[in-house]
Amino acid sequence: MAGGRRAWRAGAAGLCLLLLPLTGCGGGQAATGSAMAEVQQVLDRRTAAVLGHDERAYAETGTRASYADLRAVPLAEWSYRLTALHPDGAEATAEARLSYRVRGYDQAPVTTDRALTLSRTADGRWYVAGDKPAPKAGQQLWDQGTVTAVEGTHSLVLGVGQSTDTLRDYAGLADTAVPAVSKAWGTQWTRRVVLEVPTSLDGMAGLLGAPASNYRGIAAVTTGEAGGSGRGPADRVILNPEAYAVLGPLGKQVVLTHETTHVATRAHTSSATPLWLSEGYADWIGYLGTGRTPTETAPELARAVTDGDPPEDLPADQDFGFTDDPTRLAEAYEGGWLACRMIAAHWGRDRLDAFYRAVGAHRGRTGAVEDALRTELGTTLPDFTARWRAYLGDQLGG
Repeated sequence: MAGGRRAWRAGAAGLCLLLLPLTGCGGGQAATGSAMAEVQQVLDRRTAAVLGHDERAYAETGTRASYADLRAVPLAEWSYRLTALHPDGAEATAEARLSYRVRGYDQAPVTTDRALTLSRTADGRWYVAGDKPAPKAGQQLWDQGTVTAVEGTHSLVLGVGQSTDTLRDYAGLADTAVPAVSKAWGTQWTRRVVLEVPTSLDGMAGLLGAPASNYRGIAAVTTGEAGGSGRGPADRVILNPEAYAVLGPLGKQVVLTHETTHVATRAHTSSATPLWLSEGYADWIGYLGTGRTPTETAPELARAVTDGDPPEDLPADQDFGFTDDPTRLAEAYEGGWLACRMIAAHWGRDRLDAFYRAVGAHRGRTGAVEDALRTELGTTLPDFTARWRAYLGDQLGG
């Protein structure tokens, strides 16, 4: 009997070891499920504290540093959904999906993955010790410090390490840009803009989840869903404060009007839209009414034309890449701007808008420009390219 018991116990232990990866032998799976429920309850209380502006209740669930950093953001929604928990005694790491919506701007929540660290108190309660972006997720602005918020007539400006006066200046530029874009493009868009202003180029890269070298010398970028229905999160215009600071008043306004154009046209911009059209159209609206001549606006192409080396073809998408060749990038933007300017001058502004929409509505990139040139402008790609090259010489050659 004793030997039998030993054999049974040894067999049971072996069985337990065999099944451990599958079942969490000894009740581990149930324990983890219980811990997940407990942690989710903590996150739910944390959510209620954020939305209720209750710093004390927030502190009871863990570190309060993030509360102070995001307190100024006007939130309509905020919630965590715990997706994984990895306990290790009194400590744990967790993965969660954060969803939030900015009041008055986001039609649907922004979602982002977060990596949490948790600790357990002596009486067994979990609390949040750390909350940061998941390894492949970009930062949120409050990950970089305390957010200051300024709301304009048509804009919300969120900044870190920026004075309120500086943010008000940005709001003024955005409030000028929105009606200017609506006048040119129309009013069938949200007519609101969210600007995020980090402290540095590195901060901009952190928000975008990309290397800083990709954006050196770039004053601003716009994030958003191409071809969106307008029922999703609002686009974010993210400024590079280092590059933006060196621009003059006109340059700052042109940049924000350009980026606001991307916000307005997002629903009609798709994978079928070449960058020469989307960037050229944004520049076309950006420079409307500024009084800038073609040679002032397109100095690199003007130099190429004067040197007898104009481009043979419209800019390709790869020409807009952030590389170590700023001349190539400048020529791409200038070429796109002049193409859109030529359409507006020769066919009219209404035809330019119709052409933009027709290209974006195409099922795919192949044939999109060619079909829209034929249906909206009554021309072909070779003829259009030849007209564009002649237009460069006419506008920049003298």
